[in-house]
Amino acid sequence: MTTYPELIKHTALNDDRYIVMTAENRAVVKELPPLLGARFIDTGITEQTMIGMAAGLALRGRVPICHALAPFLIYRAYEFVRTDVGIAHLPVKLSAWIAGFLSDGNGPTHQAIEDVALMRTIPGMTVFCPSDNADMVAMLPEIWASPHPAYVRLNVRPDAYGKHTPFKTGVAEVISEGTDVTILTYGMLLEETLKAMQILKDKGLSVGLLNMRSLKPVDEQAILKVAATSKLLVSIEDHFLTGGLYSIIAEVLLKNRTTANVLPLSLNERWFKPGLLSEVLKYEGFTGEQIAERILANLA
Repeated sequence: MTTYPELIKHTALNDDRYIVMTAENRAVVKELPPLLGARFIDTGITEQTMIGMAAGLALRGRVPICHALAPFLIYRAYEFVRTDVGIAHLPVKLSAWIAGFLSDGNGPTHQAIEDVALMRTIPGMTVFCPSDNADMVAMLPEIWASPHPAYVRLNVRPDAYGKHTPFKTGVAEVISEGTDVTILTYGMLLEETLKAMQILKDKGLSVGLLNMRSLKPVDEQAILKVAATSKLLVSIEDHFLTGGLYSIIAEVLLKNRTTANVLPLSLNERWFKPGLLSEVLKYEGFTGEQIAERILANLA
């Protein structure tokens, strides 16, 4: 299976437009400096500088892929992302590490759980959240080749779902179709959601599941279809309630003058309690068993 380091190395070595950049977050690209020479740039812990430089390079025909920890890439450098990249609509690719629950052991200053909300408000910015390594490496060639700026929640976790369909920007991955419940999720929580789906199916429910790996643009038709065919929609995300998938679903329904019964499972007005990832999921109620229990309680 192709890994992220292999993919980015292959891409950069075969197209000299690509510049690999990092704000001292080079763990997954550590092999590249001697291979790329001047096309590998580490600015140090200076995310604003990295984005400003990336914008300048993009103006000169380059495609910068910028690596940083998600909370610093989107909070510390937000003005630069919005102004230098967003207003100019430059093809800068933001590769964000430890977003959502993947920042498990860190407190609020290091938790990127409003990143989707912030990034999707920038006109022209695209937003993607792969569910695992296989999903990510299948998505990135199209994302990197696009002329649009992009924010990607990088995810190198082992394959959670071994049957991913080919990726297309703006199209949800339909894993299952159901009429009682349809679950919509993205990112690393797909793994727990798959467990929840099986528990619910074992109880005789008809359960659908959508992997919303492209959040902007989003698959409006997929949302409208499940809203019309399922008794309950459930949005599951390691993000604040405001501005994430639940908000996206609400916007799509209102825009199209329709409605649905929607249960949001997210973080409502609080940061999560840090710990090991397994501990975080259990404490916050996002294990497969807990997700299934919360859905069954809503159906009762």
